[in-house]
Amino acid sequence: MKTIYLNGTIRTMVRAQTVEALAVENGRIVETGRARDLLRAYPMARQIDLCGHTLLPGFIDGHSHITALAQTLLLCDLKGAQTFSEIQSRLRAFQSKRQLRAGEWVLAFGYDQTVLAEGIHPTAVLLDAALPENPALVTHASGHMGVLNTEALHRLGITASTPTPEGGVIGRNPDGTPNGYLEEAAFTRLTASIPRPDAGQAAQSMLDAERVYLENGITTIQDGLTRAAEWALLSAVQDRLTADVVAYVDITDSAHLVERAPAGSHLRIGGYKLFLDGSPQGRTAWMTAPYADNPDYCGYPVHSDNAVEQYMRKAVRENRQILVHCNGDAAADQMIAAYRKARESSPNDVRPVMVHAQLVRPDQLAEMARLNMIASFFAAHVYHWGDVHLQNFGPERAAGISPVHTALSLGVHCNFHQDSPVLPPDMLETLRCAVRRRTKAGVLLGPQERITPLEALRCMTADAAYAYFEEKEKGTLEPGKRADMIILNRDPADCPEEALDTLEVLETIKDGRTVYTKQNPKPTR
Repeated sequence: MKTIYLNGTIRTMVRAQTVEALAVENGRIVETGRARDLLRAYPMARQIDLCGHTLLPGFIDGHSHITALAQTLLLCDLKGAQTFSEIQSRLRAFQSKRQLRAGEWVLAFGYDQTVLAEGIHPTAVLLDAALPENPALVTHASGHMGVLNTEALHRLGITASTPTPEGGVIGRNPDGTPNGYLEEAAFTRLTASIPRPDAGQAAQSMLDAERVYLENGITTIQDGLTRAAEWALLSAVQDRLTADVVAYVDITDSAHLVERAPAGSHLRIGGYKLFLDGSPQGRTAWMTAPYADNPDYCGYPVHSDNAVEQYMRKAVRENRQILVHCNGDAAADQMIAAYRKARESSPNDVRPVMVHAQLVRPDQLAEMARLNMIASFFAAHVYHWGDVHLQNFGPERAAGISPVHTALSLGVHCNFHQDSPVLPPDMLETLRCAVRRRTKAGVLLGPQERITPLEALRCMTADAAYAYFEEKEKGTLEPGKRADMIILNRDPADCPEEALDTLEVLETIKDGRTVYTKQNPKPTR
């Protein structure tokens, strides 16, 4: 049976086109056009009155980690904590609420030293005071670093003699003993053996995480760093997934997973993932010029040029897409050079994605356009960490954070992401950040990089589909494409900037079926 949507704004995302009505059948868009024509052609169709609201293609997640978001739903939430004392209080309350006995792990996520009154990372001693009898790990909001307490250091065998993994940092006291802080490779490798939740908890948490994306209008979700454990979790719930989930496997240690063919219709492996540097707010992004307050420090790389070239050649040779984490411009240089060399020996266009691209330069973006490389921007950085970027990089470089306007003007295909669980998967907040470019302190950061709401929507729909090689299936509302759609309370492209905060997702539709409806929408103004 056909369904016709009408009586609202239907923005197809084919350029600036809007239509009066849209018909769906069997999960596909059948026709778009004038309402009277569709009603005459399909007189028995079910009619959905949009009541003046706006129908759009479903949002497509440019980059996130659904398995990691699922895990954080089981952890102590430290987001927004403003003092060491508040971190301690939340940890104690979590331990008490979960009735965790002495010796059981306490895991937390989301602290950010840039918003803490103390302005520094916590230490093992601080965590010991809150949890003297439990091993504990608190993970930074970026996911690039974290802190262990003394019991956890003992459990993991981290001592004064533990070697620092290449591309990482082990924080140490003056006597050489570890102080609990771990950064980049040291954090990911040395904490890998911490116990995970049981299978039942993990599966339910995955479905809860998917629900968070659907509530935000996202119909295609990414798992942006998949290893064996993450793949096992995704595989366990694949037949219960509602959204499409695309996984990118760690090319450094899980490349064999690309041969796994899932049976579920909503799960697939999109290609490989590779890290080249760290976090700009965490001061581990790899730069060509020093950080503003330290003339001798430029951050650092994760891999040698030769290693990156080999990974890139592997991806291109196998004709598999590769997503590459690059925040600093030195990391961007390394990725671009490696892909250029890989393309010299193979004609395969794998549309490699530069994930984050926070400090990518205009000359690099021009080369990316020539090579058909995609920029996936974490545009909400401007609001959440723009003030920190001003301190770390100075006003000129900070103004170029997430240079979406420059990228679009040079012909680069762009998409947006929130890197969840770093931030919630709220695409509408990202739209606001890309349009306004205001920091938390109210600084207008790089006004030349502001874009229009319609341009932002394209980065979240049509261009995002292109980044997944799915432009023939998703991203626009055209006949033959999947009916992945959302209903908003108003049209973002026709919304005054001061009213962008009123935007909200009222309904999410996947393959023609409503999978989320907001129960108490705000009054439309």
